[in-house]
Amino acid sequence: MSRFLSRKLAGLEAYVPGEQPKDKRYIKLNTNESPYPPPKNVVEAIGKAEIEDLRLYSDPECTALKSAIAEQYGVDTENIFISNGSDEILNFAFMAYGDRGAVFPDITYGFYSVFADLYGINAEVMPLKGDFMVDINDYCNKNSLVVIANPNAPTGIALELSEVEKIVSSNPDGIVIIDEAYVDFGAESTVRLTEKYSNLLVVQTYSKSRSMAGARLGYGFANEQIIEDLEKIKYSTNPYNINRLTQIAGTAAIENQAYFDGNCRKIAETREYVKEELRNLGFTVSDSKANFLFAKSDKIGGKELYLSLKERGILIRHFESKRIKDYNRITVGSREEMEIFLKNVGEIIGGKV
Repeated sequence: MSRFLSRKLAGLEAYVPGEQPKDKRYIKLNTNESPYPPPKNVVEAIGKAEIEDLRLYSDPECTALKSAIAEQYGVDTENIFISNGSDEILNFAFMAYGDRGAVFPDITYGFYSVFADLYGINAEVMPLKGDFMVDINDYCNKNSLVVIANPNAPTGIALELSEVEKIVSSNPDGIVIIDEAYVDFGAESTVRLTEKYSNLLVVQTYSKSRSMAGARLGYGFANEQIIEDLEKIKYSTNPYNINRLTQIAGTAAIENQAYFDGNCRKIAETREYVKEELRNLGFTVSDSKANFLFAKSDKIGGKELYLSLKERGILIRHFESKRIKDYNRITVGSREEMEIFLKNVGEIIGGKV
C-alpha cells in the first residue's frame, strides 16, 4: 500500500471474493451463481435503442424497476431501495446505523466484519452453536445494529419466521437487517414483517435466484423513513448507482417470476439429491435451505478436497478460519454438473486409506 493511505484504513482486512480463474474452463461451484441463464425476455429487453441510450444517464429513481418489484411483492415503491448489488445496501446500512455497535455471527457472510472495520464500528461477534445454528437469544434486546443472513452463509441453515420476529420485536431501538440473498431456495421471507416493524430492513439480490450476478443488482424493503435514509446516502455518493441496461434487465426479470420459480425448484431438488449422496459417502452436511451445501468428510481435509477437485477442473469454496477449515461450501450447479462433482469426490476419497 502507499504511504498516502489513511491510517484508519491501513489495517483494514478486505473481503476476499470467490475465485474467478481464467487459466482453464472449470465447473464453477464456488460462488453460488445460478447454473441457469436469465430468461429470453431479459435478453430481448436490451435492444439496439437501449444500447444507443447508454450516452444518457440512467434513471436515478429506478422508477420502472421499483414499480415492477413493488407489484411482485405487494408493497409500495416508497418501501423499496434499489442498490448496486445487495452489498451496497449493507454498506450504506452499516454506515448509517452502526453508531451504537453491531451484532452478527462469527460464521457468516464475510462482508459484515469488513464493513464494521471500515466504519470503526464496535462489533459484537456471536459464535454459532456447535451445530452451526444461530442462537436467537444472542440477538435479542441489543438495540444496536443486528445483522443476520437468513439462510446463513456458508452454512445454508435458516431461521423460522417466528424466530426472526422475536429478534426484531426485541430490538425496537435498533435496526435489524435480515440478509435474504438465498431465501428463494427454501426459506421463508420476512418482507411482510416490514409492514409491522419500523426497525426492520430486508435485503435481497438478483445474483442468486434471478441468474444476474454479473448485473450487480440488489434491493431492500423497509419503512419509508429507513428508505429515505438509504436514499440520502445514495444521493450523497452515487445517484446513478444502477446503470441503464441493468435497470431494463432487472425489470424484465421480475416480470418473469415463473421462470425463476422453476429454476429454484430444480436447484432445491438437486441440492437434496447431492446432500443425500454426500451423506452416503460419509460426509457431514448441513441442512441447507440455500443454493449451496456445507460439508466435510472424515476421510479428507477440507483444503485437500478443494485442491484435489481444482486439479480436476471443479471449483468449490474453502475457508481457512479455524472453526470451519474442515468444511467446504459447494454451490449447487445443474444436475449434470453435480453428477460430475459427485463422481470426482467419490474417486478422490475412494483412494484414501
